Amino acid sequence: MNRREPLGIAVIGAGRMGADHVRRIDRTIGGARVAAVADVDADRAEAVAADIEGCTAHTDPAAAMTAPGVDAVLVASPGPAHEATLLAAFEHDLPVLCEKPLTPDAASALRVMEAEQALGHRRVQVGFMRRYDAEYVRLKALLDSGQLGRPLMLHNRHRNVASPAFFTSAMLITDSVAHEVDATRWLLGHEIRAVTVLRPAASAGAPEGLRDPQFVVLETDGGALSDVEIFVNCGFGYQVQAEAVCERGTARIGDGHALVTHTAGRWGGTIAQDWSERFAQAYDDEVRAWVDGIRRGEVTGPSTWDGYAAAAVCEAGVRALEGGGRVEVDLVDKPDLYR
Repeated sequence: MNRREPLGIAVIGAGRMGADHVRRIDRTIGGARVAAVADVDADRAEAVAADIEGCTAHTDPAAAMTAPGVDAVLVASPGPAHEATLLAAFEHDLPVLCEKPLTPDAASALRVMEAEQALGHRRVQVGFMRRYDAEYVRLKALLDSGQLGRPLMLHNRHRNVASPAFFTSAMLITDSVAHEVDATRWLLGHEIRAVTVLRPAASAGAPEGLRDPQFVVLETDGGALSDVEIFVNCGFGYQVQAEAVCERGTARIGDGHALVTHTAGRWGGTIAQDWSERFAQAYDDEVRAWVDGIRRGEVTGPSTWDGYAAAAVCEAGVRALEGGGRVEVDLVDKPDLYR
């Protein structure tokens, strides 16, 4: 590839996330262009591609990958479709940014990881975008510096205004807590070895039958505990917060106090209403880093191993949710490609 030319990207999935990535690539990050869009809904694919010069629309991801000018693939389709799309990208040795989850379960993630190892080099970056959020980056740097001593506990809160109609109790783990699973592994540099899920009384604001909120405890191989309050029908806003408790101090992010007003006898600020507002810059920085890496001939960021590990932890979490008690996480040995 001529690195002076924009990187041609095929975006797979033209729903809310995929369309937002198309906008981001086309208007925001630079160094790349949308060469193709694929979606099972032909009208939706064509609508997203319509305003982009030279962009073709497809219903078959494999056809989008072989469209003229495609150098890389961004996968934003539903999780169950990811394995087939990733394996097709590997057939063409194309670098991929795959939105989480890598795949919906550990077995399929393991198959993807084995296929990537057969290539002999990394092709996949998984879309755990919190690693690119400025507050998380600062917290990671502080913990790595050792200034506060060894991390002992990590407290996480993850709240949404309301859950989609299709959300299940298990999806609180697989689609929401998955972010805290990766953040815990990344911030602490530990693997997660066991999961416990506690279930308080369901909120009156939750749809009937949905176990919301939940309280998840993650045990790491470094002796730390990470807990997650996941509450996807809190009703008032979107909040993602984390506090690291270390031997010589604590550090907290996510309070959202960038602007505080004092007026008419009151003080306060605003609360983000969804992920696209809270993490807009993180998504921009994530895709920009991916594009810049490919143009240098590198694939960096969260790896297929990270996607597999998150899937394995979430599987254990779902078993803990359904059966109660503490469930151990079963991980294969980490391959050399990801060390």
